[in-house]
Amino acid sequence: MPATHTQSVPSTSTMAAPAVLSLEARLAAVEAAMTVALDEAAVAYEVRTAHIPTAPVVLADVVTLPLTPTLQPSSPYASPVVALLHRAQQRLLTDGWCAGSQVREDGARCLYGAIRVEAAGDRSLEARGLEVLMDAIRSQFSDADSVPVFNDSWTNGRVPMQMLGQAAALANSRGQ
Repeated sequence: MPATHTQSVPSTSTMAAPAVLSLEARLAAVEAAMTVALDEAAVAYEVRTAHIPTAPVVLADVVTLPLTPTLQPSSPYASPVVALLHRAQQRLLTDGWCAGSQVREDGARCLYGAIRVEAAGDRSLEARGLEVLMDAIRSQFSDADSVPVFNDSWTNGRVPMQMLGQAAALANSRGQ
């Protein structure tokens, strides 16, 4: 009788259970698969678009606006004093804040200088804006004598610019 080769099939009781992967291992496997897929897509894109001629881009042809903003953002307030204080705060944010003078050579301004330039010669509006600003300043700093003295007592513009925002909120609540 010829020898027959029989192969034994393992029983289900002797088969090993599939390994359970941790969340980190599964995420790593998905990341590896996505990296391979993205690399293949990048190569396919390069192959499909290699024949398309490209010309150098001249930046002046693409950018049609000035690179530095020239317009101040419009004020969200209809009230003249609130709008003035908001514009003055925006002026300090864009042009810079300074102490010791109304305006520096580089365009930075103090609180008074920002309000004055934004009032555009309207002395009544300027006075009302300074009055509300002084009320806002005195609500937190009772020893402040004037807007220029308060402005010059700081080494950076963070607090003075915050006071302009608080003054705008105060004028808005007063309906000015």
